[in-house]
Amino acid sequence: MRRAGRIIAATALALCAMPLAGLGTFLALDRIYPLPPVGDVPVSAQVVDRDGKLLRAFATREGRWRLPVKLADVDPQFIHMLIAYEDKRFRDHHGVDPVAMLRASMQFATNGRIVSGGSTLTMQLARLMEVGGGQAVSTKLRQMFRALQIERRLSKDEILERYLTLAPYGGNIEGVRAASLAWFGKEPRKLLLSEAALLVALPQSPETRRPDRHPENAKAARDRVLKRMADAGAIEPVEVARASAARLSGARRGLPALAPHLAEAALRADPAAATVTLTIDRDIQRSLETVARNAVKRLGPKTSLALMLADARTGKILAEVGSADYFDTARAGWVDMTRVPRSPGSTLKPFIYGLALEQGIIVPETMMRDRPANFSGYRPENFDTTYQGDVTVRQALQMSLNVPAVQLLESVGPVALMQRLRRAGIDPVLPKQEKPGLAIGLGGVGLSLADLVQAYAALANGGNAVTLTDGVNGTRAPYRLRPVLSAKAAWQVGDILRGVPAPAASAARTIAYKTGTSYGYRDAWSIGFDGRYVLGVWVGRADNGAVPGSTGGGTAAPILFEAFARSGLDPVSFAGPPPGTRAIASADLPEGLKRFVPKSAQLVPVVGTTTGPEIVYPPQGAQVELAGAAGEGFSPLVLKLQGGKAPFRWIANGKPLEALYRRRTATWTPDGKGFSKLTVIDAAGKATTVDVVIR
Repeated sequence: MRRAGRIIAATALALCAMPLAGLGTFLALDRIYPLPPVGDVPVSAQVVDRDGKLLRAFATREGRWRLPVKLADVDPQFIHMLIAYEDKRFRDHHGVDPVAMLRASMQFATNGRIVSGGSTLTMQLARLMEVGGGQAVSTKLRQMFRALQIERRLSKDEILERYLTLAPYGGNIEGVRAASLAWFGKEPRKLLLSEAALLVALPQSPETRRPDRHPENAKAARDRVLKRMADAGAIEPVEVARASAARLSGARRGLPALAPHLAEAALRADPAAATVTLTIDRDIQRSLETVARNAVKRLGPKTSLALMLADARTGKILAEVGSADYFDTARAGWVDMTRVPRSPGSTLKPFIYGLALEQGIIVPETMMRDRPANFSGYRPENFDTTYQGDVTVRQALQMSLNVPAVQLLESVGPVALMQRLRRAGIDPVLPKQEKPGLAIGLGGVGLSLADLVQAYAALANGGNAVTLTDGVNGTRAPYRLRPVLSAKAAWQVGDILRGVPAPAASAARTIAYKTGTSYGYRDAWSIGFDGRYVLGVWVGRADNGAVPGSTGGGTAAPILFEAFARSGLDPVSFAGPPPGTRAIASADLPEGLKRFVPKSAQLVPVVGTTTGPEIVYPPQGAQVELAGAAGEGFSPLVLKLQGGKAPFRWIANGKPLEALYRRRTATWTPDGKGFSKLTVIDAAGKATTVDVVIR
């Protein structure tokens, strides 16, 4: 204690002697002992959204969380309290406060202990900027000298900003911004009085006052700051009493870590950047990440999920969720599934129909025949293995029938479809040395979620391709963007897709959307758009494993509607039909448009329609994994049959399902694990049963 008193007395004496040394001596010392660079201090790299809001920060090389700060972004009440408590003549002195030094010396002589140290905020900044410290007289004198140097080079506001960037707040937290995020979970723009007082008190003894380790010390230090403010008349006593009674949270929060895949990609693209700005909207990103986390709880433990939302007018990607949980190893959460090529299932059908509409081969009310067909050895089947007979083009697309889509693709040509996709700015992946064939219309090509959102953005944009960007990833294809479809064809496709029924229990919203399921239940897709925004959903396993029963309609579509509802975006109405577009009744169509005539497909005789029903999924003895996370119930199981006469009645464990089904697919949600018995009865009274195990 005596040593500390001698230091204060010596520094006070030196300070009083400084004016005698003269400006010339100071300038000479300034040249001999130059001030270290006072430019921008090394800070954490940060990725921000389109409005500059923090998405994710990365620790410095030394492992410290140190975020840049501007005074305009800090609560003025906190700044006022900091200056009043630490250095009330900060705006008046030139780095060293003689009054404070003499007062500290006299207080020590009177009380026999250190009451105040006399250091100014500028002196504290000098200490933070230089390695080394301690209580030696030489150290204190050096801080005083450095403070004078700093004041000659920086404005008062710049000094405050650097202090608020470097001040320690416990552990590896430095700077008021990182501290506010870590201790309160918010930016320091608007702090409660109790929060501001704690941030004033912490840098004086950051380790012994850490709220997570020493909450009593932290509260006592906070309350001392509040009391001094009350004694000085700076804060009303009633406000001080309320702030002192506020509960002190002892939890240290993690700094924001939104859009982790995209943020890491941004840092890899520009490792030297201090700040990277993305097109992402932080609030929408947070909402969609919440949707993804909640959705996977209802899916299997190895199932992943990806989402992407874009503005089809501007091309800006507003949210990009690569997986539900970056750190979930069971789901390979570190893999960004927005960029991985997968089989798109039926999601390309709208572009096939769009080409046929554009070429005048069909109109929405043209009749088509949905029956088994043979395309030179290629025999596509509908997803539910049943056929609808005569349907309109509108019905065929809305029901996602496979045979009509392949008939149209044969007429417009697979190469033409590939060219239109490339016009949209994407490059579909085909097996090596394979040319485009009819199978690409049903998923025989590789496309990522980003590709599909890029393509559907053209549908939402009147047929015109738009370059989607998130600020890191641009369109990967080298092709020049051109119109993908005519405005009339794009509008007609959108009009048809708007008529697809919304999933059961989904929020009402007018969306044009299409679903898709790849072969073997490996990928479930749902892509939709309104008058401006396009949103894509992918569900599957990162290792390309099958997810039995997971379909675009049953699994991905409900997530699509939930994501739209929770995005916070107001629905945008669809534009009216382009000039020359009008609806024509089937009876009034020209003879050549009343019925579509396939190019070369041969109809295959339909067999087995008089037999009883046969359950084809799940098969007898199947073990189906449907359980979600603990307490989250089960995802629905798709039931499929062939044969029999509609309508069909399904019975699960002796209880009939609510509805009669005219189609040969149904869904059932189990109420528990273990053995289950599924029975289906057709209109003729014929029945069949399978036993399965639900896991």
